[in-house]
Amino acid sequence: MVNGREVVLDILLELSKQTEYSNILIAAVLEKYDYLDGREKAFIKRVSEGTVERRIQIDYVLEQFSTVPVRKMKPLIRELLRMSVYQILFMENIPDAAVCNEAVKLAGKRKFQQLRGYVNGVLRAVARDREKIVYPDRETSFREYMAVWYSMPEELVGHFCDAYGEEQCEKILQSFLQRKAVSIRLREMPEEGRQEELLERWRQSGAKVVRHPYLPYAVEVEKAEGIRNLAGYGEGIFTVQDVSSMLVAEAAGIRPGDVVLDVCAAPGGKALHAADKLQGTGQVTACDVTAYKTEKIEENRDRLGLANVSVRVQDARMRDETLIGTVDVLLADVPCSGLGVIGKKQDIKYRITRQSMDEIVCLQKEILSNVVHYLKQDGVMIYSTCTMNLAENEEMVRWICETFDMEPESMARFLPEALRREAEKGYLQLLPGVHETDGFFLARLRRKVRG
Repeated sequence: MVNGREVVLDILLELSKQTEYSNILIAAVLEKYDYLDGREKAFIKRVSEGTVERRIQIDYVLEQFSTVPVRKMKPLIRELLRMSVYQILFMENIPDAAVCNEAVKLAGKRKFQQLRGYVNGVLRAVARDREKIVYPDRETSFREYMAVWYSMPEELVGHFCDAYGEEQCEKILQSFLQRKAVSIRLREMPEEGRQEELLERWRQSGAKVVRHPYLPYAVEVEKAEGIRNLAGYGEGIFTVQDVSSMLVAEAAGIRPGDVVLDVCAAPGGKALHAADKLQGTGQVTACDVTAYKTEKIEENRDRLGLANVSVRVQDARMRDETLIGTVDVLLADVPCSGLGVIGKKQDIKYRITRQSMDEIVCLQKEILSNVVHYLKQDGVMIYSTCTMNLAENEEMVRWICETFDMEPESMARFLPEALRREAEKGYLQLLPGVHETDGFFLARLRRKVRG
């Protein structure tokens, strides 16, 4: 019989090695244990993700109740205490006694019999005295308070405060900790009422379904027993795609017959959306750097039945002479620091460094210096990232325009009414907690016309 808490413990121990991102590992483990009851899988997912996202706050609490500093704990005991404190502080439906007892049993089962008393003592003290936990003072130590309360490294708190101010920073951090629905793009359904009929079937299966305010074909789904199990998945009626990503194809203003190139395409959402916009005309080429990534694109292309999409393994830094001057619409969703999707990939915040952010800017410039030559003279580039960093976004747009004689072009006529005013300048920074999306940046750029 599978012990859900032991599965969580093994996930956390594996994540501590930093060889895999949490969203990928947790998804793989849940697939392995797909035969488990839905509630058990939900428990594994919730505790694994929650312990990762709340790690800084949890460690701060542990330091107040443990005689051993967190950094000096045995790795297994550290992760066992973290996951147990998460349950005590953030899962009201689980009795504290059950959390403590199960943790003690696990410590013994995993050959730490001599530390069972220590584990029991720490956890019972947290449960008993949780109201006495002392946090940094919000008024005198705002950034330290934010770092602990929202479990965000203080350097990143400073980054968001400096860029967007304290009020917007707090909205961003609050949004990161909110449970995220799955965003779905419904494909065109000419039959009247077909969309609503499909959504009603999802609701009847137990899913919570809400239409997104920005786009008529975007919906958010929660409490579904696996997206692949929703009606219409096998027929290619819909695909999983973030709303911010959907805005890219809108901003591109794709016209029938266009030649579209997506140079960093995996998992393929933007390229496949562009293909749908072409309505069976034109051509989309979707590239990425490894066969593993392109296979994911091919899988979705085939499920959606898109004949006008070709997929190839191509390093965006390497010049393909056959593509020079051939592209109407260039999608450049380049590798980035990923600060905008911390809410979905929580361990990004523990791995990011100033050095890594500087290095990613260099990679972005290397890619852009190559792919910009694929544009036709009147072609359009949509530059995008899933981050919130001036160097990768606004400053990168200025660099592109200065280096390649391009200029931003208003996206207002292409985007939803709620975003039009901000999109007039030709680029748009979306902020979680402020906009109804992940943190995302997009810009529409065109070569300057010489008279």
